Amino acid sequence: MSVNTVNSYGKISVTNDSIALIVAHSALDVYGVVDLVTNKFSDSLREIFKKKYKPRGIKINTINDRIVIDLQIILKYGVSINAVADSVKRLVKYNVEQFTGMIVDSININVVGVKV
Repeated sequence: MSVNTVNSYGKISVTNDSIALIVAHSALDVYGVVDLVTNKFSDSLREIFKKKYKPRGIKINTINDRIVIDLQIILKYGVSINAVADSVKRLVKYNVEQFTGMIVDSININVVGVKV
């Protein structure tokens, strides 16, 4: 699936994989985020045998002209979960909106674990 928009230059199509890369780099730039993870064991096996890199722990849904992002993250021990989640939401929303020119409707963050 991809996000499509039309402007004076023509039709622009941005794939979900490219949006997921922006989300992954943005989330990992926030202090306190250690890693992005998947919940499913089958996703982990698929990652091992794939040649192409695809960020894990990110699900992108596009509904009309809106983008919904689900993140599953591991945080560093001792950081405020609420503060880190707010920082991730702000940075991911800003970067994805600047990259795609579309509106990010919501960002759902699931904290899967804490790492020492």
